[in-house]
Amino acid sequence: PGSEVPYFGPSKRLDYEFEMGIYVGIGNNLGEPIPIEKAEEHIFGMVILNDWSARDIQGWEYRPLGPFLAKNFASSISPWVVPLQALKPFEIELPPQDPEVLDYLKEEKRISYNITLEINLLTEKMDSPVNIAKSNFEFIYWTMSQMLAHHSITGCNMQTGDLLGTGTISGPTKESRASLLESSWGGKEPITLPNGEVRKFLEDGDVVIMKAFAQSDGFRIGFGEVRTKILPAT
Repeated sequence: PGSEVPYFGPSKRLDYEFEMGIYVGIGNNLGEPIPIEKAEEHIFGMVILNDWSARDIQGWEYRPLGPFLAKNFASSISPWVVPLQALKPFEIELPPQDPEVLDYLKEEKRISYNITLEINLLTEKMDSPVNIAKSNFEFIYWTMSQMLAHHSITGCNMQTGDLLGTGTISGPTKESRASLLESSWGGKEPITLPNGEVRKFLEDGDVVIMKAFAQSDGFRIGFGEVRTKILPAT
């Protein structure tokens, strides 16, 4: 930003993206798409996924290339995989899609899960982290089955251990926006922290803490946390 020509240097617009990662349990043969009605059988479980993004690089390269160097430097995941079977008590049905999707993406019942997603931030001037966003996995537009069916529709062979990212899971309110790009509206509306600090994007020394959990009467299933400190470029 502010330069007429690209130049090399540390990103000045480092951002997080709260996604969930989907681990493939059972693969498919090359050339054999996964039918959407069978897709869930191929999914083992989920983790928290922070898809780090350099927004200044992304703004330059995404036309015509799309995100590439802006996202190729790091991804962070939570320490263990929560099996899909453990999340069955938290299933919720999603509304019909409009416009109508193609036949290979149509489902009799569109399923997501009631999983709370939290983003906390700890700056060098703070004693303890503060919450800056809270979203929910119910806000996904494409179900996990749709993602897997689409990825394999041309015959791509998924393999055990493959990890798919859901994309940023933001909700309908400002408080539920799951990236700083959205929360600060591209840096035009900086967020103000309780101690008076402001953030458009992340700064050196910031610690980003992502948590996720599903909770019901009498029990709770946690995904652990993804905690990452931003270090100065060397």
